[in-house]
Amino acid sequence: MLYWMHELQHLALAPTRLAADMMSQALRNPFNPFTHTPLAKNLVSAASVFEQVTRRHKKPEWGLSSTVIDGVEVPVTEEVTVTRTWARLIHFRRETKRNDPKLLIVAPMSGHYATLLRGTVATMLPDHDVYVTDWKDARQIPMAADQFNMSDFADYVIDFLHALGPNTHVLAVCQPAVPVFAAVSIMSMWRDSCAPATLTLIGGPIDTRENPTAVNRLAEEHPISWFEENVIATVPPPYPGMFRKVYPGFIQLTNFVSMNLDKHMASLGNLFDHLVQGDEEAASEKRDFYNEYLAVMDLPAEFYLQTVATVFQRHALPKGEMMVRAHAVEPHHLTGTAVMCVEGELDDICGVGQTKAALKLTTDLDSDRKAYYLQKGAGHYGVFNGGKFRREIAPRIKAFIRDHDQQMGAKRRKLVAVSGSRKAA
Repeated sequence: MLYWMHELQHLALAPTRLAADMMSQALRNPFNPFTHTPLAKNLVSAASVFEQVTRRHKKPEWGLSSTVIDGVEVPVTEEVTVTRTWARLIHFRRETKRNDPKLLIVAPMSGHYATLLRGTVATMLPDHDVYVTDWKDARQIPMAADQFNMSDFADYVIDFLHALGPNTHVLAVCQPAVPVFAAVSIMSMWRDSCAPATLTLIGGPIDTRENPTAVNRLAEEHPISWFEENVIATVPPPYPGMFRKVYPGFIQLTNFVSMNLDKHMASLGNLFDHLVQGDEEAASEKRDFYNEYLAVMDLPAEFYLQTVATVFQRHALPKGEMMVRAHAVEPHHLTGTAVMCVEGELDDICGVGQTKAALKLTTDLDSDRKAYYLQKGAGHYGVFNGGKFRREIAPRIKAFIRDHDQQMGAKRRKLVAVSGSRKAA
């Protein structure tokens, strides 16, 4: 009933949104004598903010049509490389002959669309051949299709790495840190030639016992049955995924907003002020942020519940109890993939130390293949987007990738040379 009530509420607001739009258009009319009065400007600004926060936000576009390489603007084409039931692998193909390292960016499946990483992708594009996992909205997946859980997530990562081939680099942001780390550990156990050259984990909950946050405490305070009863809902008609059990995006968004309600209220107040003052540039930045932030997707219930139980309640990965399909996840097998962990000092979703725990688990990985960076003054979103990410974090990740990509290249050249000498003999 929760989802149905949400849809009814949205429909009930439709006449109010229409009235606000009509009023706004009337007060913007240049022939209206009240257009330039302070009252009219305030009413138009209020209507704009109301429309921004109450309308249904569609999946945003990537909008990455070009990048700058060596001071030259280069066209970028968005291509779908692999299509699966629950995700697409998108390639941002650059019109350049440079042979830069392949980078697979694994986006979170946590309520927002992969486009939330637009800034991450844009920052990495000048120096890397970038691919991104584009997860699909569960309410758009028919019931007749497959279900999706954490093992499926790991399977998708492994499949995408096989599609990209050897010497690919992986960057996982937030939620996917655990299933990606598990997938790479399993590939390392298999001695899979497509295991990534490097794995960078940004703000991910590898071990939530370290410096627990409010999110972690909420997950631990309630049994799984509580989550099933209170946050899992059934998709209503007419969506293609009707009758599928999901964790609705609007609940996830409500939780995110409530954690920083004062900041969001102040931000929307600033948007109103910018509109009244006619500062379109500043207002446009706020609008773009909320167009992205308020666009949410539903998660499959089985994936969400398994994540809560495995990651936040049982702490299965750091305890050595995590299973993917029939495989035990044993990070000590991870010896050929260099690992870097990035955290934010002010992260209130994934506390300091939770991501760094991955370095403790890779007991057989050489110390010169491990790296850690703590960004001072950065919150959760600041570790993968914004000025601090562009100026401080991204250059370190790029250097880490370049260093170990060159090492892999040197090893391959050595193997080729040895093979050639054997044939000659």
